[in-house]
Amino acid sequence: MEKLDVSLGFLEFPPVHTCDGEDLSPLIRIGNPRGQFLALMAINPFIPSCCSFSTWIAWNIPVTGIIPSGIPRDPVVSDPVSAVQGTNDWGTIGYRGPCPRPGTTHRVTFKVWALDGPVPVPPGSRKADLVAGMRGHVLAYGDTMALYSR
Repeated sequence: MEKLDVSLGFLEFPPVHTCDGEDLSPLIRIGNPRGQFLALMAINPFIPSCCSFSTWIAWNIPVTGIIPSGIPRDPVVSDPVSAVQGTNDWGTIGYRGPCPRPGTTHRVTFKVWALDGPVPVPPGSRKADLVAGMRGHVLAYGDTMALYSR
């Protein structure tokens, strides 16, 4: 599998992308993009109740060099980019930024897959459905992470 270069432009979340700010999804840069569509998951592995808590799930994003910031929390989005979004582990659709308890840190890993076509998974689906829908269609993968402390 080929590697995607994925970056956020920061190592520590600016408040605008957290519960302490506007809780906007961040801009994600994709170096050496390929395929027809992208899928992404934002995962916090340190939520005490489990080992991989999803805070954002999106797919069928046309391949370009960026996934823009501020994607609305709708199941199907057409602006600022076309995308389908799923239900995160908070039980909501769209991006939810880190919101650690005071004195703690959250680490969020952004995982991005390049796909050979659209994922036939309905809006609002969960991460297991997205993973199943991507099987056999992944061309490349990359990830990056950032921290947020309070």
